Amino acid sequence: MKKFMDDQDFLLSTKTGEQLYHDYAEGMPILDYHCHISPKEIWEDKTFKSITEVWLGGDHYKWRLMRANGVDERYVTGDASDYEKFQKWAETLERCIGNPVYEWSHLELKRFFGYEGTLSPETADEVWELASRKLATPEFSCRNLIRRSNVRLICTTDDPADSLEWHKKIAADDSFDVQVVPAMRPDKALGIEKEGFGAYVQKLSEVSGIEIASFADFKRALSKRFDFFNEMGCKASDHALDYVVDVPAPESEIENIFAARVAGKQVSDEDILKYKTAFMKFAAAEYVRLDWAMQIHFGCKRDNNTTMFKKLGPDTGYDCIRNGQSAADLADFLNDVNETSGLPKTILYSLDPNDTTMIDTVIQCFQQAPVAGKLQNGSAWWFNDCERGMRDQMTTLANEGVLGNFVGMLTDSRSFLSYPRHEYFRRVLCGLIGEWVEDGKYPDNPKALSRIVRDISYNNAVRYFGFNLSEE
Repeated sequence: MKKFMDDQDFLLSTKTGEQLYHDYAEGMPILDYHCHISPKEIWEDKTFKSITEVWLGGDHYKWRLMRANGVDERYVTGDASDYEKFQKWAETLERCIGNPVYEWSHLELKRFFGYEGTLSPETADEVWELASRKLATPEFSCRNLIRRSNVRLICTTDDPADSLEWHKKIAADDSFDVQVVPAMRPDKALGIEKEGFGAYVQKLSEVSGIEIASFADFKRALSKRFDFFNEMGCKASDHALDYVVDVPAPESEIENIFAARVAGKQVSDEDILKYKTAFMKFAAAEYVRLDWAMQIHFGCKRDNNTTMFKKLGPDTGYDCIRNGQSAADLADFLNDVNETSGLPKTILYSLDPNDTTMIDTVIQCFQQAPVAGKLQNGSAWWFNDCERGMRDQMTTLANEGVLGNFVGMLTDSRSFLSYPRHEYFRRVLCGLIGEWVEDGKYPDNPKALSRIVRDISYNNAVRYFGFNLSEE
């Protein structure tokens, strides 16, 4: 029987896998090219009063499990004390056998707090006291947690209207050597169907200094903000879509749809799709101009529990997989963009694991020199970033494309303790490749294998996004 989460062979079933991980992947830096942590908290070098605040606050992965364990909402997002919430989490975690959150949680306890045991109702007090002592030390401030994780660069998630004031302050601070750059997330500009779209247009007008009386003006204002983000080191965008759609329409029709919505009128579902197609084609052309990567996340149905959405708002654990992405729509959209402006570097993430092979076959239709892996099937996302999801995503990518060009892992997290997810991913990667080598499916060529592992762990992302970082 193997030891629980043994540092030597956790997720590594072969000696080759162990060698690949410990010799090549383990010490690689982290480039976190998509996350949701706060640049304000990094600038302020925030400290945390309890493990509940740093570990459970905002973590809807854990909230979902607590609810599934029958925990009252008072102990999840309510007014219970931090200690009471932590106790309820300890009671829940012990029952989560087979869930990646169980493994992530214990990796975080080991790597940050040096705790070698397991969290349970019986050990909750021990862990609480250990964490409280450590969190009271300077080593557990936001910046030091980032440094200790060997992070070289972080891309936050930012609206086009954001002032980026915290990024400016961080960039001017020579005492912190980790780059923190914005990533463009123009969901409010894309979401024409949302309440407040007209107010957002007005806000963008004020921030950009461009009077917006038309969709053409709206695009000029956005383009100006894109330039500002580019000056601040932005190299990537991100878009949240229900589906990737392709419903082209004449510019005059898009102008009418835009004007109607800004005036507060309702527009049809078909008109919404036409607008989103036009917006994404405009955005893609901007990314080509700026040499940014375009990330698109799709296949999620959000805020399904109306009662709880009214109480807690979005991103609180009430989202699920939305199936039904059309391969034809995805291919047609990419083709239309390619014909109109050329495709930017593009990373696609679907929450539906059934889309994996489809995505891999579609993107191979549009690969183009000189960028290796110009179109990417992004790392297994959200409900899929478990061992099985990661293995399936990488196996399919290997079957249909060039795994060696994969840009690897990202945290997609709001937590400063989430960086051990990169360790988890790298162990899965090395475990998978080690099995292929020992099964005789790839030669035992240390030079080639080390290059593949190191590139997927870090170097490919450095090259792909074009950040000012040295390769390792």
